[in-house]
Amino acid sequence: MPLLEIIERETGPNPSATIIMLHGLGADGNDFVSLAQELDLRAVGVVRFVFPHAPVIPVTINGGYAMRAWYDILAADLVQREDEAGLRQSVASVEALIEREKSRGIPAHRIVIAGFSQGCAMALLTGLRHGERLGGIAGLSGYLPLAATTAAESHPSNAATPVFLAHGRTDPVVLLARATASRDALVALGWKVEWHDYPMAHSICQEEIADFNRWLVGVLGRP
Repeated sequence: MPLLEIIERETGPNPSATIIMLHGLGADGNDFVSLAQELDLRAVGVVRFVFPHAPVIPVTINGGYAMRAWYDILAADLVQREDEAGLRQSVASVEALIEREKSRGIPAHRIVIAGFSQGCAMALLTGLRHGERLGGIAGLSGYLPLAATTAAESHPSNAATPVFLAHGRTDPVVLLARATASRDALVALGWKVEWHDYPMAHSICQEEIADFNRWLVGVLGRP
């Protein structure tokens, strides 16, 4: 499988940690670059950021219009009819990025996978199933896809991987109830989830960036 197109940024030479950041529907890898620039991760050491571009596919809920998407959205409900084939194909693409980082000398426990909206769904879907313990999994304004398969398909190596979830209380795209149900499902399965919600819609706020920054320093720590 060919690697996804990516943007890369490094905070210095010889990175000792990688953060893979997955954008939302209709955006691209550029969407997270400015957020990464706001993070202060000096306590972590040198960090490589990887911002992949999702493939361009027709999206059913948008009238079949082709745009960058990790998987098709078949209905506004998000989970009643899921594009399982598309989700699993994107898992393979994200896994290839993780393997590439490991081949470049970054151990799995120094890799964090994060995402916004659809990217959050992909971070959770991929991270919980990865065969080695990751440094952390972060989801912003998203939800847990293929939830019914999580218990059977999650990998024991990531049973103790820290999870960060954050959401807007007035999100009209991924309703808060969908996000809290995802959080509760993960907690019920034994994951330690750090949860935050904010007075915002389907977006990112400064308080959230600060909380995410603190969490990243905590899970990655010193190299």
